[in-house]
Amino acid sequence: MIGLKLPIKVNFAYLIAAVTLVFVGLGSAAFSVAGADDFELAKQEIVLRKIGHEILLQSGDSTSRVLPVIKISENDYQINFEKNFTFHPDSLVKIVSNALANDKFADDYVVNVLDCSGKEVVFGYSISKKENLVPCSGRKQPVNCYRIDLLFKKNGITPVQKGFLIGGVPFLGLIGLLISKSFKTRNFMPENKSLDAFTFKLGRLIFDSKSRQVTFNDVIVELTSKESKLLLIFAKSPNLIIGRNSIQKEIWEDEGVIVGRSLDMFISKLRKKLEIEPSVQLVNVHGKGYKLEII
Repeated sequence: MIGLKLPIKVNFAYLIAAVTLVFVGLGSAAFSVAGADDFELAKQEIVLRKIGHEILLQSGDSTSRVLPVIKISENDYQINFEKNFTFHPDSLVKIVSNALANDKFADDYVVNVLDCSGKEVVFGYSISKKENLVPCSGRKQPVNCYRIDLLFKKNGITPVQKGFLIGGVPFLGLIGLLISKSFKTRNFMPENKSLDAFTFKLGRLIFDSKSRQVTFNDVIVELTSKESKLLLIFAKSPNLIIGRNSIQKEIWEDEGVIVGRSLDMFISKLRKKLEIEPSVQLVNVHGKGYKLEII
């Protein structure tokens, strides 16, 4: 076969199957990672409740409750308390630091203590790999209604995003393979309807490449070996421009010699033999090649 640029028709059955597999794979990955994400979230909430518990103990309160942790946004959490309490900033920093020491996702975070009205930040500080900012230490705060906000820095992709990437790569590879198979399957199929592997219907002509004959009604025209090879190239890609070099290589390269004028001569002879069917014409496209037009 020569390297002809034929029209590409996507096999939609392959495409639909591939897209379905992609969504199934991504969905499975999302659910599996979402489960892992829920587990990590539950662990993080336990750590935050422990922080609240330690703060209450530090203030001398061993009976009141730490209320359920509120997730404000993806990386922002709020600890609320049942009763008023007091705290020492130095103790608060130490309690939070110890609680998050083993959390690899808590290298960078900001802690703000607000009064329950939410209008005033009573105390706040930030911890990061580059710099720790802990102002106003050493000043014990009076008994009041407080809530504590912890904002963690978002590091890289989220677990769910990671799951989509991990789950998506093999399935995207699969869709590429299926589409590629679809392209290859269609790429070398005749644009016209072939009657079998050797016979092609060109307008009202029947071309039998095996017997090297063109038939129109009861008229049979015999073709030479090279004329038959030449028509076979055009029959597999009607209405497409085929370059001169491609045709010459396909027909003459095995003989070791490519003669430019030979192609023109065989085109001329083949054109005359196709004149029995006016709707089938072998056309010269100047500067590009030839085309078998089926009107």
